[in-house]
Amino acid sequence: MKFKNCFVVMLGVAALLSVTSCGNTKVKKDGLAEVDSLATTYVNPLFQKGPDPWALFHEGIYYYMHTVQDSLVLWKTTDVTDVKNAPRKTVWIPTELSNKYHLWAPEIHNIDGKWYIYYAADDGNTDNHQMYVLENVNRDPFDGEFVMKGRISTDKDNNWAIDGSVFQNKGELYMVWSGWQTRRVDTETQCIYIARMENPWTLGSERVLISKPELEWERHHKNENGWNPSYDIFVNEGPQPLLSPKGKYVHIAYSASGVWTPYYALGMLTASTDSDMLDPKSWSKSQQPVFKQSPENGVYGTGHNSFFPSPDGTEWYILYHARDTQVDPEGAGDTRSPRAQKFVWLENDYPDFGTPLPTTARLNKPSGIVTTSAK
Repeated sequence: MKFKNCFVVMLGVAALLSVTSCGNTKVKKDGLAEVDSLATTYVNPLFQKGPDPWALFHEGIYYYMHTVQDSLVLWKTTDVTDVKNAPRKTVWIPTELSNKYHLWAPEIHNIDGKWYIYYAADDGNTDNHQMYVLENVNRDPFDGEFVMKGRISTDKDNNWAIDGSVFQNKGELYMVWSGWQTRRVDTETQCIYIARMENPWTLGSERVLISKPELEWERHHKNENGWNPSYDIFVNEGPQPLLSPKGKYVHIAYSASGVWTPYYALGMLTASTDSDMLDPKSWSKSQQPVFKQSPENGVYGTGHNSFFPSPDGTEWYILYHARDTQVDPEGAGDTRSPRAQKFVWLENDYPDFGTPLPTTARLNKPSGIVTTSAK
């Protein structure tokens, strides 16, 4: 089945609105502001709390979500850097036991003019996490109603599966996610899988493993100064597709090592757009993190990201969560907060995400965002 208008944040740059920024702040390569203008700049974090942030730019509007745990909440704004002041709507409160608890990493996508939200949830036991998808046929996802299309079955044994995301290549729709090879006994290993989709709520192929935590930097699972799980967990999760601007590659950024540690970082898988997406040999893995903690800037546990363009399509941003401290002790609450910063594309069609910037840095708003007053 062929799909169109899928994964607008990656594939629809040519159709982005062209608007003129009203700010007079000069833009530097790293996104730092040269002039401290409140109307044309912003600071991180975007929320004080908000793990697994996701943003989609569609027809001049940013749609934003992050993990809320017991429901799905959608934000709508023309200025993603001021999303905390944007209208919000609770679009889903589960009633079925199978997906009532621990709603993780929701993402909203527009596919063939319909809206789909992908998320993971369980029945109260996190070992039973599965992926689910909702549909809304209205043009504006704030209108109408999201309805359950069902659970996405990833394999015959219904192994644990989270962090689903989708992308299009050569007219085919694909899903990537984090899952277990087999059910955990005493050690948990999360891997990255890919499958072709028959439609936005059904896989049309067997799952294919394209990454597992095998490199040293992917296997940090001990926090020397904080809480640790009662068993070993090796992590590859949060895969996020990103089409290169010249159309050569599909990059997939993913998070590795324990999120409870300061070593949580981004790796990257890359395949040529002309290759077989379902062939593991098509994918190459970065041998070092492409985005990681910055103790000198006071930023730790950088990961579970997404990407969005500026309104005029001239810039790209990475949206990720991080902490301000190395320690996130059990019982102290989730201290992950969403942050956004500009990144650049290199001549070889690979992204350079740079270094996570401190929360004291005032950054230029994405090019094309029109502001009328300081926030």
